[in-house]
Amino acid sequence: MGEEAAMVETAPSAPYLSVMDQYGYQLGKVIGHGSYGIVYEAYFTKQKAKVAIKIISKKKASEDYLNKFLPREIQVMKGLHHKYLITFYQAIETTSRHYIIMELAPGGDVLEWIQNSGPCAEPLAGRWFAQLTLGVAYLHSKGIVHRLPASLLPPAPHAAGGDLKLENLLLDKRENVKISDFGFSKQMVSQAQPPASPSYPLLAGASPLSQTYCGSFAYACPEILLGLPYNPFLADTWSMGVILYTLAVAHLPFDDTNLKRLLRETQKEVVFPPQPPVSEECKGLVHRLLCPAARRPTVLDLLQTPWVLRFQAERGGDPHYSPPPHPSICSPPPATS
Repeated sequence: MGEEAAMVETAPSAPYLSVMDQYGYQLGKVIGHGSYGIVYEAYFTKQKAKVAIKIISKKKASEDYLNKFLPREIQVMKGLHHKYLITFYQAIETTSRHYIIMELAPGGDVLEWIQNSGPCAEPLAGRWFAQLTLGVAYLHSKGIVHRLPASLLPPAPHAAGGDLKLENLLLDKRENVKISDFGFSKQMVSQAQPPASPSYPLLAGASPLSQTYCGSFAYACPEILLGLPYNPFLADTWSMGVILYTLAVAHLPFDDTNLKRLLRETQKEVVFPPQPPVSEECKGLVHRLLCPAARRPTVLDLLQTPWVLRFQAERGGDPHYSPPPHPSICSPPPATS
């Protein structure tokens, strides 16, 4: 690495400046921390558009992540084009870092929204959940699931996995949901619609106390916690049930600070607090989602649920949506830092 690269490495006021300048990006503030990377807001001068850039240090990331999960994340994102998913623009690799350029979601994430504003009114919870359902249905139609078995995830006990959770639901400028973080997603079936029955592919799980599980226990279905073979598509819909409950009451349905207690709680019917009031229709949908896999609906079932259909219809397909600008792929001289 040259002297200039070393200066970039140690200059906190202008990190990664030389590489980003070559490609026409002006880095701004830090807006998040993804799997093994820091996410920055940036301005793409060639298109006069704001973007998000995840910068991953090869020194800090594990070999498994760099060699297996990151290439998979990039490959998965390249093939995804849906209004409720974060759009991938470009990947840049240098000798010391990876730069992933993506659509910017300026509204933050849904977890932050709830922490600041409390429970969602039902129309908002319904709108966000309907958007989540459409986004997940698109992923499942391509055979892509967000969750992997614990035994295949890198040994980083405190890292956040690529599972469906509130932190991974970002908000655009009109507060529409954008599903993000595909670091541990996997394509199970190529370009194939998953069957409507719970009989499609199963994956092996791991011990409920495994420290290699790289995700959020509070969003994990009981079959994963028990280490049983599980259906990854139905693991996603369980996570959606946890999300819907949390949108409605502003706290998670299960306490994951003690894994044995968590496992007991996930095997009982979830209880709603008396306040805030939640409609019976919404409660019923949560109970359908947070149940044993044999009775749990697929995302295709959710698309036909009256409560979800109502909020899809009310939005009318979001007529104000327009795709974000796609930065052109530029070809500056090869970067060395």
